[in-house]
Amino acid sequence: MSTEKKVAFYTLGCKLNFSETSTIARNFKNEGFQRVDFESKADVYVINTCSVTDNADKRFKSIVKNALKQNSNAFLIAVGCYAQLKPEELAAVDGVDLVLGATEKFNVTSYINDLTKNDVGEVHSCEISEADFYVGSYSIGDRTRAFLKVQDGCDYKCTYCTIPLARGISRSDTLENVLKNAKEIASKGIKEIVLTGVNIGDYGKGEFGNKKHEHTFFELVKELDKIDGIHRLRISSIEPNLLTDETIEFVSKSKSFVPHFHTPLQSGSDELLKKMKRRYLRKTYTNRVERIKETMPNACIGVDVIVGFPGETDELFLETYNYLNGLDISYLHVFTYSERPNTEAFVMEGVVPNNVRAKRSKMLRGLSVKKRRAFYESQLGKTATVLFENENKEGYIHGFTENYIKVKTPWNPALINTLHTITLTEIDSDGLVRFNFVNELSFC
Repeated sequence: MSTEKKVAFYTLGCKLNFSETSTIARNFKNEGFQRVDFESKADVYVINTCSVTDNADKRFKSIVKNALKQNSNAFLIAVGCYAQLKPEELAAVDGVDLVLGATEKFNVTSYINDLTKNDVGEVHSCEISEADFYVGSYSIGDRTRAFLKVQDGCDYKCTYCTIPLARGISRSDTLENVLKNAKEIASKGIKEIVLTGVNIGDYGKGEFGNKKHEHTFFELVKELDKIDGIHRLRISSIEPNLLTDETIEFVSKSKSFVPHFHTPLQSGSDELLKKMKRRYLRKTYTNRVERIKETMPNACIGVDVIVGFPGETDELFLETYNYLNGLDISYLHVFTYSERPNTEAFVMEGVVPNNVRAKRSKMLRGLSVKKRRAFYESQLGKTATVLFENENKEGYIHGFTENYIKVKTPWNPALINTLHTITLTEIDSDGLVRFNFVNELSFC
């Protein structure tokens, strides 16, 4: 392929999607394509889609329009979860030329011929039962941290979720390959790796094409901690029933793993947790939070929660609100329930009106602001390590401490991708934290 060809990428959704976009981008690079920003003129635009929220579905059309504004003759490709769930729907969008499903997306360049636009979008999408092999990926170049994919798919049958339909069965990378990818990332001078997957606590399943666990998530954590050159390892979302005491204990003493856990709750009501077919009840969740805080008092704990699930009465919502209010957590990710065809919840009774969902979402977002503020205040006067990001945001550079406190200081490009010991001093008007350097700017 001609070296002049340009490709641009747009990623919707989760950290896992970002890691996979980077892998797909490297495939294009190997074929002689030059990667450019999505706002630039390109010959090919690849949109990595998400189906978790209605909003992600609706945004797809406007992203296509924006790409075609840059180049009306561009070749448009849709990949990702929405592309697997509703390929014909995406193929019918004006300007879309190619839709690739869960297994095909990693061979995207083999589906491209002369980049002539199609009259109708072409679909290559397997049955999701065929998505039983593993493709490793990681993202670099976009941020000062890398997202390293260790697991894909899910065997859970949560009644609201389409992810098993979009990504297939739970399967994992080999331990050997994860460690190889982690070493590659470290060799590029990236200071932080975030472990990602659909259900990373299930790591080990399917490494050898079956359901046998050759390795566990705990073993993975222990091996990653031995790698030289990685300053920080962060665990992304992990199910409470899969977050073991031994993992928590190990992280508390680890060389590289940071005291930050993001653990989905979804509801503070046992009645709703059962309707959602979650694999734990509230007691387990409380136990996990208490265990983390016993071993790491300054740990940051993030929580996913869904509002407006069918059958969520005012009383059950208040049960969730009051439970979260009394829990020693640091912030919330609030999702407003949206109906998904082919899920059990889609036909459940007790539909919550949209205006009630919106009101409940607003209440929990307000609680999240309060929780984050209280967590930040509890850390003032403490010493921490900050890793600085790479953007100039209105004259400031931002960074995150190991326990995920967002800090700011006047812009200094020399700080990008460097680690510094700081003392947290005050919360600014925008909610970010100011600090003092402990040692005057020694860079590492």
